[in-house]
Amino acid sequence: MSALPEVSQASFQTDVLASEQPVLVDFWAPWCGPCRMLAPVVEKVAAAHAGRAKFVKLNTDENPSLSGEYHVSGIPCLILFKGGQAVDRIVGFVPEQHITQMLAKHVA
Repeated sequence: MSALPEVSQASFQTDVLASEQPVLVDFWAPWCGPCRMLAPVVEKVAAAHAGRAKFVKLNTDENPSLSGEYHVSGIPCLILFKGGQAVDRIVGFVPEQHITQMLAKHVA
């Protein structure tokens, strides 16, 4: 369904928290309509930021403990991690420009 790689509880430490690059994590679920609408928007932003940031998806149904740990109460939820810390987030469906503006604050 998505061109973005999936992360899980098992790979989160390595793929997100220990990443040298900023990582945008798309917290989503298969039953979530706005999540499916946002996916191609995130993929477009990911293509435009290739090499400067990583983009991954996390299925909240399959990884409820991570959703709880990062206080994800609504999806879709995009959380930007930098240096192992959550530094910014967007909740709900937003236009591409909102995601690009958030990244511009944190990604060189």
